[in-house]
Amino acid sequence: MPHKWSTKFFTKAFIFLAVFIPLCIIALGKIVEKAIENLPSISQLENYTPNLSTKIYDKDNNLIAELFTERRMLVPINDIPVNLQNAFIAIEDNDYFKHWGISTRGVMRAMSRILLRRKLAEGGSTITQQLAKTIFLTPEKTLSRKIKEMLLTIQLEKNYSKDEILQFYINQIYFGSSAYGAQSAAKIYFDKKVEDLNLAESATLAAIPKSPNYYNPFKNPEASLRRRNIVLMRMRVLGYITPEQEEEALKTPLPVKKDNEKKDSGHYFVEFLRIMLEPKYGTDVLFKGGLSIFTTLDMQAQTAAEKSIEEALAKFDESRVSAFEKAGKEPVKVQGGLIAMDIKTGAIRAMVGGRDFKETQFNRAIQAKRQPGSSFKPFVYLAALEAGFTAATLLDDEPMIFLYNGKSWDLVSRDLADLENIAETIPEEDLIDIAKVWVPLNYSRKFRGPVTLRTALALSINTCAIQMIMQVTPIKVIQAAKRLGITTPMSNSLALALGSSDVTLQEMVSAYATFGAGGVKTRPYVINKITDKDGRILEQNLPSQTEVLSPQTCYIMTNMLKSVIERGSGWYAKNLGRPCAGKTGTTNEYSDAWFIGYTPQLAAGVWVGYDDRSISLGEKSTGGNLACPIWTTFMKSALAGKPSIDFTQPDNIEWALIDPITGLLALSKTPGAFLEAFIKGTAPTQYYDQAGSDEARHRLIVDEEEGF
Repeated sequence: MPHKWSTKFFTKAFIFLAVFIPLCIIALGKIVEKAIENLPSISQLENYTPNLSTKIYDKDNNLIAELFTERRMLVPINDIPVNLQNAFIAIEDNDYFKHWGISTRGVMRAMSRILLRRKLAEGGSTITQQLAKTIFLTPEKTLSRKIKEMLLTIQLEKNYSKDEILQFYINQIYFGSSAYGAQSAAKIYFDKKVEDLNLAESATLAAIPKSPNYYNPFKNPEASLRRRNIVLMRMRVLGYITPEQEEEALKTPLPVKKDNEKKDSGHYFVEFLRIMLEPKYGTDVLFKGGLSIFTTLDMQAQTAAEKSIEEALAKFDESRVSAFEKAGKEPVKVQGGLIAMDIKTGAIRAMVGGRDFKETQFNRAIQAKRQPGSSFKPFVYLAALEAGFTAATLLDDEPMIFLYNGKSWDLVSRDLADLENIAETIPEEDLIDIAKVWVPLNYSRKFRGPVTLRTALALSINTCAIQMIMQVTPIKVIQAAKRLGITTPMSNSLALALGSSDVTLQEMVSAYATFGAGGVKTRPYVINKITDKDGRILEQNLPSQTEVLSPQTCYIMTNMLKSVIERGSGWYAKNLGRPCAGKTGTTNEYSDAWFIGYTPQLAAGVWVGYDDRSISLGEKSTGGNLACPIWTTFMKSALAGKPSIDFTQPDNIEWALIDPITGLLALSKTPGAFLEAFIKGTAPTQYYDQAGSDEARHRLIVDEEEGF
């Protein structure tokens, strides 16, 4: 006969269970009901697009950079190697093709862990469950989330084939090192397309997702190797590979991150693209939309640009250490910029905005506004040619003393000896004020007397440039510069002739390119086209051209700028060994050094200076000595393999030899037609001195050093 206490116990237990179990069922039902209400629609997967990286290509369609929050490239299941598919199944879910999305054995294991640990634990997830969690749910560990995961898993299995689910999974998961999906992982770890992976490489990738940081072969090769070998063992046990294949794969070493890997190029160019495109397309589309951006960048030129800048400026830094120490200051790193564009199309081929993008993202090729010094003088002489002067026009290289009358500068003397007498008439405080008294000097501190306009430009004579702007007026110079593409505001002053107004390097290169293009101004551009993830073209750019100068005027300017290199301040560029034209520029106190030059194919400019304008580059650190060698080194590499061609002479150009002393036609050296016209008196001397004659002929004066 049962004891009284045992009867009471079983009665209470029965009542407890009779109440508790229904309550649990009701509670669980409520949880399931709520989970179903908040369950994401499985139809989202029809239009589901995982975050895709935006790829940036150079002009030859080579991948040069990516913009991403998750670096990912999609690949269809047919392109995923069978070994890689089997490796995932072997290590993640060996019953994948047998279960209906949820593994009973896995669930039992998970339940046992919950009972033992008395808290919700991960475990028992199939590939389908992992996909449901990754795409639709958060990583929180709650019963509600787990129920949602199981419900979504059942729907996935009902609506998609096993191959489709596996394709989604392999393209979705994270492999460490910023790689999402197997295609990106194959590229990062093996520099291969996913379809080219061998057995060992497939096993290595399949080993990573369980713990992407811990099993990363670059970060933890020992752990990665152990897990890879487990994957291979599982594949053999399940019959996916033979023992011989396993043995061979075990001998394959893991990938190693190369320390001497080629340094990434084009950071300033890529950042320029981002700044330009992010407002237009939005951050999500630009970083997650899988765009393909096909740019104008020439990696041969870009690599040459970065190398020439860094090597020259690193050497310059070394040479300046003693000067900083002597001044009791910490050495400062000099900066530089370079930009190059196709003469005919305006396509930007290279862009260097500084020496180290990680240190500073300020783009000195595009954003920095600095005084161009004498590299601005070609715009003065362009205005002169358009006003009727020629390359043979005589200018007086002699001293000039200016006084400011409160509104403008008055030329009061051309004799420095008068300065003492002039000083007696000026208050002492005004005399030492450069805003009141201006005595422009040449770099050589010498005066040559009468020189041709060609010589004045070639030797970068300051007094001649000022004399010229006085005759054509600063307004005409500003108008000429604007037509060529200078958009930065310019000062309406005589000092403009010496490059006193700030400009950008990109503006200067674009303007010089117009000379090389025969008067056709091309809009600089960096993007050929942009396509979306499906290959649809979102935008496409073609060269935008406007004729702003006559071919004859541009040819005269180019020939004069060739003299800068042949016998002037740009002499170092002769080492290029092919026809080129250009101009140096150096500012007061040697704060900036410039060289802008071009060949018939490519225009490029180099700027060197300290970001702090008060720091001097040092005496003799001129555009000719510092910027021009960088330009020449760059152009040699950028144009390597391209034909050496000269600038094409347009029609209606006639040649004459001019006596540099008188500026008149040199009869003994003159071609027949000119000699005959001169002897007959049918053409006045002015005809040979000034362009824009009544017959509207354009002439080019041959370098007076040829025969004189």
